[in-house]
Amino acid sequence: MMPAKEILYRAVAEKDIRYDGIFYYGVKTTGIFFRPSCKAKKPKIANIIFNETADEAVQSGYRPCKLCRL
Repeated sequence: MMPAKEILYRAVAEKDIRYDGIFYYGVKTTGIFFRPSCKAKKPKIANIIFNETADEAVQSGYRPCKLCRL
């Protein structure tokens, strides 16, 4: 089970490497998904969808980020 959305968003905002592999996040406005530690610009929480695996993100229609090399 994934932690609460607020905890996940804090990991994204802080680019916390400890959460890599625990979850991935997709940005609705770009259609891209990322690792929590990615150096990409921090998205608004309203534009994020959280997934437990990269496969889930792809199945949801998101493509991998080129910056964090998924």
